[in-house]
Amino acid sequence: MTVKAHQNDTTSSRARTREELTRGTFDLLVIGGGILGTSVAWTATQAGLRVAMVDSGDFAGATSSASSKLVHGGLRYLQTGNVRLVAENHKERRSLASDVAPHLVNPMPFLVPIYKDGPHGAAKMGAGVFLYSALSAFGDGMGRLLSPAQAHRLAPGLRTDGLKSVAAYSDHQMNDSRMAVMSVRAAVDAGAVVLNHAEVVGLRSTRGRVTGADLRDRVGGQEFGIDARLVLNATGPWVDRLRRLEDPDAAPSVRLSKGAHLVLKTPEPWRAALTIPVDKYRVSFAIPWEGRLLLGTTDEEFTGDPADVGVVQSDIDQILGEAALGIDAPYLDPAHISYSFAGLRVLPGGPGSSSTAKRETVVTQGRGGMLSVAGGKWTTYRHIGRTVLEELRRVSAVPLAEDMADPLRTVPLPGLASPDAVAQRIIIDRDPGARMDPLVARHLASHYGSLALDIAALVREQPELGERVHADGPDIWAQVVFARDHEWAVTADDVLRRRTTVTVRGLDTPEVRRRTEELLQG
Repeated sequence: MTVKAHQNDTTSSRARTREELTRGTFDLLVIGGGILGTSVAWTATQAGLRVAMVDSGDFAGATSSASSKLVHGGLRYLQTGNVRLVAENHKERRSLASDVAPHLVNPMPFLVPIYKDGPHGAAKMGAGVFLYSALSAFGDGMGRLLSPAQAHRLAPGLRTDGLKSVAAYSDHQMNDSRMAVMSVRAAVDAGAVVLNHAEVVGLRSTRGRVTGADLRDRVGGQEFGIDARLVLNATGPWVDRLRRLEDPDAAPSVRLSKGAHLVLKTPEPWRAALTIPVDKYRVSFAIPWEGRLLLGTTDEEFTGDPADVGVVQSDIDQILGEAALGIDAPYLDPAHISYSFAGLRVLPGGPGSSSTAKRETVVTQGRGGMLSVAGGKWTTYRHIGRTVLEELRRVSAVPLAEDMADPLRTVPLPGLASPDAVAQRIIIDRDPGARMDPLVARHLASHYGSLALDIAALVREQPELGERVHADGPDIWAQVVFARDHEWAVTADDVLRRRTTVTVRGLDTPEVRRRTEELLQG
């Protein structure tokens, strides 16, 4: 592939951003650009605050892009009687799917296989999925029982040996990396100033109060500082490490649990996901995702360096073993694994195992006034932003816009549009002699919404950018250029793992990586 020369302004763009970050005093400095940081930055800018957000790696570069890719009510929470939580999750799930990000959040049928020797009976699961559907006001239809034959047509690998019945319900899934990037873009559109690959090397203080941070740009090595009236520590698994920069004697506030996932190739596409009961409380998922099957997850206490988290052989054995409770063995050949990843859940400190700890958001304030936030999940990430904003209102004098009263304002993410309409427009807009493959057009529309039209425009200007990154996947080289120029992508991993679907499909070859790095250099 030959691409026209392009003057890469990444270096100058980062220099301009660093200069803006050093100008004046921000109302809020958010350290950490994962679920929590992006949500708070987006919400706070909507409230009228001048916000800066930095991350030592890429936005959503750690656990926030290593989730199970679900936006769900949490069927398993009914087991513990937490009906209110399920209802709240459903409400936010439907808001994301209908008003905030319908171009990124997609409906997905889920099946719960019920076996003769399984932990749940058909009557109990049938009642459970009916209640689950009722708590969402039957917005996705009614939970019901299916025959094994009906279920097998939706999930071809479903194990039918000993299968009595299958409970069916509906939830949603999303590409967590794309959700994160669009949330960052929403925050920037609202006025936030952001920079990834910028590492905090120290905190600034004034009369004992934390009033900013000193940083190093990991791309060029430049050092700079940011002044802020309030600093928020949203660094996920590293939350206690940053707290100790404020107070060397700070006691641990959280504990970590590792969640590992596998991505497998399948001989045919699945049209439904499986929620496989492992025991009375735990489940394992098998979810169609990006043309593959996503399996997981684990829940194991982690005490090492968060930077070292990864998938090990015992994780693979556990995930495949638990999946085998509901999936035929030929589908679970380790040779079919195209990708694996692991993230760390940040849980409140306390007694008991990590598997029994509550998945809740914890906000604390250190002796230097820095706020620290930990926990949470994608389904309720907007509410987390609101929770932290209320805490900001309580502990500081930063002015908030009057129209930030409850309930949450429904502000859509960038790109809001019907993927079907966008895909059709991309195809129609192309010259008859150079029509874009409908599969590629649909892929762009379902990952970028209306912003896919900007990528199509790049292809019109430089047709060679319409070539596929890899022959076996739908991503094209124009996405790499778009990621570089509009989505803060700096490294090949930024692009291949988080801005596109190349890595998860097992298509991240040395040649693909080389060409990606060339484009990133301009």
